[in-house]
Amino acid sequence: MIRVVLADDQALLRAGLRALLDAEDDIEVVGEASDGAEAVELVRETAPDVVLMDIRMPGTDGLEATRRIVAAPELAGTRVVVLTTFDLDEYVFEAVRIGASGFLVKDTEPAELVRAVRAVAGGDALLSPGVTRRLIGEFANRSRGTNAPAVQELSRLTEREREIVALVGEGLSNDEIAERLVVSPATAKTHVSRAMVKLHVRDRAQLVVLAYESGLVRPGWSGD
Repeated sequence: MIRVVLADDQALLRAGLRALLDAEDDIEVVGEASDGAEAVELVRETAPDVVLMDIRMPGTDGLEATRRIVAAPELAGTRVVVLTTFDLDEYVFEAVRIGASGFLVKDTEPAELVRAVRAVAGGDALLSPGVTRRLIGEFANRSRGTNAPAVQELSRLTEREREIVALVGEGLSNDEIAERLVVSPATAKTHVSRAMVKLHVRDRAQLVVLAYESGLVRPGWSGD
C-alpha cells in the first residue's frame, strides 16, 4: 500500500486529491496538512511513501518543508512531489535541486497524477520530464557558468556513466537510453543506479540537476 500525505492550504483541493487517491486499491492518504510546518510534523509522525506538497503555503512554505523532509535521515524513504500552478517556476527548480523527486502542475489529469504517485513510490522520478527539463534548463541558463563541486562529482564516473548521466539530463527514460546506446533496458537501469550511488543523489531528478550544474548538459541541447 502506497501511503500519501497531502500538503496544501486549500481544503477543497486536498479533498479532491484525497477522493481521487483513496479510490485506488493500492493508495491510502494517511494525513493532510494546511501549511509547511504542519506537513513536516505529519510526515515525521506517519513516514509516508509520497508527499504531495504545494510550493506556496502560508507560514512555512513548501520549499522549506521539502528541505526539512529531505534532510531528515529517518525520512530517507519518503519522496516529495511538488505541486504548482505554473510549470516554469523558480521555486520548483529550487525544490528539485534540494531533493524533491519532481513536480506536477495542479491541473494535471487525474490518471496522470495517480500514475505519478505510483512512479515516485516505486523509486522513479522526474515527473513531466519535458517540462522539468525546460524548467531546469531555463534556470541553469541564468546561472553563472558551471558549478565546480558538481564538476568534481562527475570525476567519480566512468566514461559510460557520464554518457548515461548526460542522457538522463536530456530527459530520456531508461528505455530511451537503452535504445540510444543499443543496450538492454536492464543494463541502462544498472548504469543509472550506479551513477546515482557514486554521486550520492536520491533520484533521477537530482541527476538532471547535476548534469546541468556541471555543464555536462547545456540548455537547448535537446528539444521537446
